[in-house]
Amino acid sequence: MQFSILDLAVVAEGSDARQAIANSVSLAQAAEGWGYHRFWLAEHHNMPGIASAATSVLINHVAGHTSTIRVGAGGVMLPNHAPLAIAEQFGTLATIHGDRIDLGLGRAPGGDGAVMHALRRSMQRNDDFPNDVVELLRYLGPAQPGNPVAAHPGQGTNVPVWILGSSLYGASLAAALGLPYAFASHFAPGDLDEALRLYRSRFQPTEFGDKPRFMLAVNVIAADTDAEAQRLRTSQQISFARLRLGTPGLLPAPVDDVLDAVPVRILPTVNAALAVSAVGTPDTVAAELDRLIARYQPDELILVGNIYDPEARMRSFAMAAEILRGRT
Repeated sequence: MQFSILDLAVVAEGSDARQAIANSVSLAQAAEGWGYHRFWLAEHHNMPGIASAATSVLINHVAGHTSTIRVGAGGVMLPNHAPLAIAEQFGTLATIHGDRIDLGLGRAPGGDGAVMHALRRSMQRNDDFPNDVVELLRYLGPAQPGNPVAAHPGQGTNVPVWILGSSLYGASLAAALGLPYAFASHFAPGDLDEALRLYRSRFQPTEFGDKPRFMLAVNVIAADTDAEAQRLRTSQQISFARLRLGTPGLLPAPVDDVLDAVPVRILPTVNAALAVSAVGTPDTVAAELDRLIARYQPDELILVGNIYDPEARMRSFAMAAEILRGRT
């Protein structure tokens, strides 16, 4: 079982996007030494607390400052883009960095209607997602004589493509196309069990994969004590609550009592969304990860750790790597 990191280049209060990007590079460099397999970045728009909107640009930056860890998108929101453009971007990345680039594809828009208008896209593009995925796979695959359009660079790079999802839709599509599947259990675990059952039972071998490959996303916050880890977690809880209330912002500093910053009526919803989490000392985190691994039998874990203090975040991922190295 491999283990990886999903990073959003989170911008903390009192900091800025430049520092957030520098922090992401530092984390990727350290993760490479700790044994992490991938370092993924995600596309979000109109979010002041996330600096990974130009995802392919940031992937290139991180890949250029690392040497062995895989770097990719977890993911690109394909309805926002023409398949040819994404094939050219990721084909260029693969041409520069070799076989280290991954392309995870999501169906969500990564923003609201105003964002869609600003991107000159339509929410109806979601309905074209399966066809767009197939078109993109064709652009990244071998040359097709007679095809009037080809991706240069892109053609023949065979960049590995993952389907990302938080519902049964993505599981069905990944199974039908024989693609690996990553579930967004770190913030939307409601359909996890059914989506995984559907993906594994309906998987059809294709040129893209001969057996199911499943990635489970888990929030991990490790610290020297359970109390300190729970305190660090409050930054994520507050940030998620603000997102649900329609007031997203920068990642806040942790607080001693989360109810000082999150309305009591919202907290159960927040905690339910973040239920797939391992928070505490290394022993506590190890026990919860073992429980999740036993239940879901993932081929890979991808860890999310939105921690306000960059040093505490680095220490948390270092602890998690030490736990997981014994479980690969």
